[in-house]
Formats: sequence, structure tokens, C-alpha cells
Amino acid sequence: MSMTAPSMNRFERRRADTRQALVRAARTILAEPGGTSASIRAIAERADVGFGSFYNHFTGKPDLFDAAVADALEEYAQAVDKRLHGLDDPAERLAGGVRLGARLAESHPEIMRILCHSELSRICAGHGLAPRAKRDVEQGMASGRFTVVEPFIVLTVLNGSLLALLELWLKRPEADSDRAAGKMAESLLHMLGLSPDEARTLARRPLPDPP
Repeated sequence: MSMTAPSMNRFERRRADTRQALVRAARTILAEPGGTSASIRAIAERADVGFGSFYNHFTGKPDLFDAAVADALEEYAQAVDKRLHGLDDPAERLAGGVRLGARLAESHPEIMRILCHSELSRICAGHGLAPRAKRDVEQGMASGRFTVVEPFIVLTVLNGSLLALLELWLKRPEADSDRAAGKMAESLLHMLGLSPDEARTLARRPLPDPP
């Protein structure tokens, strides 16, 4: 047994490294125009792995591309988590997440290109910012900070508004997305039960400095 366990660990590490290489290659390709048309062979070559290794990890391109988008969104969400670390108030975290989400195109252009070249609506999927927003809404309700009765409606409004902001940036990059995101965060907090004055204050509070 003592000889088998280290061998298995090395195998699992190599397997994980191969999978991550494919995901990273897919991310790079998805950020390029026409990336979704890339062949599996081209993706494997970009990842510097054998063509046959692809099917040890993914059933096909859609499966890989889903994993690549989820990986990119999770990376971005973790960066937002670090930025908002130390904020205990779910209302302030939610407002900060909204405002930082609107800066996605500027702060993480590769991720924005991936979303644009696949589906921008993926930002509202089960990875990245969406589960964080759900967590903040639920914590705010549990603590009595929020008085909303239907969190699903709030999350739907949040997702739709964030998508609208990103679409606005794509069509009018000169638009003041920070101001628009602040107004959106203010409206959302008011919907969640905060007074207009407190919602406005939190939505305009300076964001924590990057770590």
C-alpha cells in the first residue's frame, strides 16, 4: 500500500493538470473571435496535450466550454471576494458586488470577451457572482437586515440589471458604468427594505482598495 498511494497521487495530479490545461486553452480560445468554432484537435494542441486525452475529461466541446466559462467566472468572483473581504454587512457586500460586476469589462477583459463570444447570460449561471449574491440576500434576510419576501424576484432583477449594464458598456463604452451601477445598487438595496437614505449611502460608499 505504501508504494501504491504515492503513485495514485501522482496520477491524480497529472490528470488534474491535464484537465486544467484544457480549460485554460479553452478560455484563451473562447476569448478570441470565432473561438467556439475551434476543433477539439486545435484545443488539445493549444493545451499541449494529446488529442486522445481530451475525452478522458470532457464529453465534447460544449462540456469543455461550460467548464471554461465556469472557471473564468469563479476566478473573477474570487477576486471580488478578496476585494470585499472584511465587509460583514450583507447589504454592503451586495452593493459592492454589483458595482464591481459592472467593471468586469475593464478589470477582467479576457473574461468579458469569453462571455461576449459565448453567451453573456452565463454571468447569471450557477458560478461566479450569482451564488455570492444569493448568499448575501439569504444572510440579509436571516439577520433581519433585508425585509424582502421573494428573494428570487430580487435576484432576477439583479441578474437582468447587471446584464443590461454590460450590454450598455458593449454598445456605448463611453457610458459612465460606475454611476449606473451605483444607481442600480441603490435601487436594489431599497427594494430589499433599506431606507432611501441608507441605500444611497451604501451604494456610494468607497469600495475597499484591492488587496
